[in-house]
Amino acid sequence: MTLIYNYLQLAWLKISNLRTDAGAQLFLAAVVLTSIPLKFAYSSIATILLAVLCLLSFTRTNFKLTLSLALPILFYVLMTVSAAWSIDYGATLNGLRKDLVFLIIPFAFSCLPAYSSQQLQGVFRFYSFGFAAYAIFFIGVALVTFLSTGDNSAFFYHNLVTIERNAIYMSVFASFALFYFISLPQKQTIEKAALAILAVFVLLLSSKSVIFIDAVLVVVFYSFFSKVPKSVRYLTLISLLLFLAFSLVFVKNIRERFLLEYETAFVDNTLNTTIGNGQGKVYNISLHQAWNMDKFEQNHFFPGTALRIYQTRIFGEMLQEDAIFFKGYGLEASQSKIVAKANEHGLYNGYAEFNFHNQYVQTFAELGVFGFLLLLAMLFLNMRNAIKRADFLHIVFALSIIVLFLTESFFCRQRGLIFFTVLYCLFNTALPASKTNIEEK
Repeated sequence: MTLIYNYLQLAWLKISNLRTDAGAQLFLAAVVLTSIPLKFAYSSIATILLAVLCLLSFTRTNFKLTLSLALPILFYVLMTVSAAWSIDYGATLNGLRKDLVFLIIPFAFSCLPAYSSQQLQGVFRFYSFGFAAYAIFFIGVALVTFLSTGDNSAFFYHNLVTIERNAIYMSVFASFALFYFISLPQKQTIEKAALAILAVFVLLLSSKSVIFIDAVLVVVFYSFFSKVPKSVRYLTLISLLLFLAFSLVFVKNIRERFLLEYETAFVDNTLNTTIGNGQGKVYNISLHQAWNMDKFEQNHFFPGTALRIYQTRIFGEMLQEDAIFFKGYGLEASQSKIVAKANEHGLYNGYAEFNFHNQYVQTFAELGVFGFLLLLAMLFLNMRNAIKRADFLHIVFALSIIVLFLTESFFCRQRGLIFFTVLYCLFNTALPASKTNIEEK
């Protein structure tokens, strides 16, 4: 009996510690983020454990449902309500199960005891070294494939990480880890090595939008945040930009992805020399054609930007044809309308499988103007807090997400959902560095 009493007393003490120290919960948050590239079961289990641990730390004094945390919860409430008018009830129910993190994670973080910006750095350190390890693994697998087949495409884009993981999403995840190492005021050899590996990994993934955002953020960091001497700062900045330029000019696979967008953007019906359907020539669609042509042919190819222009255009058509301004079609219920538009305009069948590839448009089409405004409110509050705290990593996250949402329907993938929600909650509930310093004194 005494043994049982002592065990229960020890368990109670451990639970009591959870109510005053967020260390265990933050470690699990790091595990959740680092498990994103793995099978969904791992990140799901880690997310559930994080939620349970946060709920165990609940006290009336700890519980703080701030506006930052309330917004994603309201976003999920609107998703749930949209089931009442959804044009595809089954798809909406599936979406509600997938998007449950919008409810669970913010509520869990509202139960956490206060934690500092310094503790947050520990989360990002764990995550960043984890992604450096992923980069080594995927590059190693590509090397083995290349040595056995002689096909160097194994090193680039979806082939490097598999299309299921998606090169663009992996670029976003790896870029955040990259900027953790860039932002370190002093770097040990292992940190410099991790930085170099991640930089190469991001370039090999060849996401045009992510590489552009990263280049801008590198300039921002060395212009406004770096504390190294000016001469070292400029030398580092020039070296990084030269490395980027060298890769774009001399690495064929990367160069061709950028040239395809540049050469086809403003010229109609350029010949695509890398894709064929076995029956004839394939022609690239320009931005003008994507926005204006009524009928397309089966041998028309949409480069990335042209496809997104077309998807935005058909959203405008949907707004005019259907009463979706206030309510939308319902969560995850817009795909049948995209398919109908693809048939109407004569697109190749494969294009009907794509979502809007724009989170702003996706949200407006499915949740109406109120969902769109809630999304903007989350992004605005996130960016405002980042600028107010002058936290470079927070700025990296906030700016990257704002730009990325223009090219990807980020919430349509579970990996994107978890990455956004966990980082959003981590950043917007941490104590500012100035307040932490005052409390420590």
